[in-house]
Amino acid sequence: MSAPSAVIVVDNVAKFYGRVAAVRDVTLEVERGEVIGLLGPNGSGKTTLLRMLTGYLSPSSGRLRVAGYDTVREPMEARRRIGYVPESVPLYAHMRVREFLDFMARLRGLRGPEAAAAVARAAERVNLGEVMRAPIRTLSRGYRQRVAIAQALVHRPDVLILDEPTNGLDPRQIIETRSLIQALAGEHTVLMSSHILGEVEKIAGRVAILLRGRLLAIRAIADTPDLEALFLSLT
Repeated sequence: MSAPSAVIVVDNVAKFYGRVAAVRDVTLEVERGEVIGLLGPNGSGKTTLLRMLTGYLSPSSGRLRVAGYDTVREPMEARRRIGYVPESVPLYAHMRVREFLDFMARLRGLRGPEAAAAVARAAERVNLGEVMRAPIRTLSRGYRQRVAIAQALVHRPDVLILDEPTNGLDPRQIIETRSLIQALAGEHTVLMSSHILGEVEKIAGRVAILLRGRLLAIRAIADTPDLEALFLSLT
């Protein structure tokens, strides 16, 4: 039985493509307000698991719940509780930042003053003030990542899901994105994936290690003095 505070529940979930298992028998719970990192090499099943949680894929077996809603039986209710930033974010380069965020707010069902307030709040949260009038195509990769996170926050979701959020960023942008994610903890439950041990170690409170679709271990970062040694011992 899941803990009352668990906002994400993954219960014995598997995803098969034919006979190939992308995810196999994964069970995981994430409590409200925590940051947990999915750690594993490319092809370990991290993105598949995130896509099942966000409703883009259906599990072959098992159940997933977000904020108490089943992602298969109650997909729209589950999605309303999620903000999602995929690894390759489909931003509309011809739009200005404010225009894009307003568009995303309206897609989330917000209108008029409510949408304007939501956009202003999300932009302030990720420090976009100076580029709100800029076309997205003119932004640096770091600022584009901020826009991506802002669109995921515009409807104040319970859960923020980030797939490789620092991938392709330069060192300063990585530090800024890391600080932003840490600042979002508590207000949002954050589930992020990464194949970089150092990033998970610096951002997350717990780490879940996946390999070839299997969940090998879940550990608290504070109780894991050498994450690299643990990872190598399991993989």
